[in-house]
Amino acid sequence: MGIGEPFENYDAVMTFLKVMIHPKGLNIGQRHITVSTSGIVPNIYRFADEDTQINLAISIHAPNDALRSKLMPVNRRFPFADLIEACRYYVAKTGRRITFEYALMGGVNDQPEHAEELAQVLKTFPHAHVNLIPVNFVSERNFVRTERDDIFNFQRILERNKINATIRREQGSDIAAACGQSRAKHMESGAR
Repeated sequence: MGIGEPFENYDAVMTFLKVMIHPKGLNIGQRHITVSTSGIVPNIYRFADEDTQINLAISIHAPNDALRSKLMPVNRRFPFADLIEACRYYVAKTGRRITFEYALMGGVNDQPEHAEELAQVLKTFPHAHVNLIPVNFVSERNFVRTERDDIFNFQRILERNKINATIRREQGSDIAAACGQSRAKHMESGAR
């Protein structure tokens, strides 16, 4: 995660994963590996057909098409409904759960109505899991961190709707080294 979109370089990623899991390679158990995508729909189908035990995470960040298009340009290419359909195919084909990554952005996608809408979308997925990620401030974006009480309320709404949700433990935000901050800092210093 965080080093680019793996499904934009699908064949190379799959070759690398085969080395990682091979007994003469790194010999890492498949269930200890997760591939995270922003939603490259055709390659979610391909990944479902690979017959692996490697985990899949989808960066979803919104409960609907309109908001996801504002937050994630990839949604304009692969609309929300198509993404959800590809996820359904993955679950039906593999029997495995998907982790849905959801970055909470203060006043943007973190309201109770967003949690309720997300729960409605995900309740048809058996064993769906949502990883709630409080957004870290970076100067190139205007997103602010969701208030702590609102994060827990979002989680409670999902769980009340039978959607398993965890809150990502954060480290490094006090020194601008948390998720997204190091890359942004590097880009700022490199631009000078």
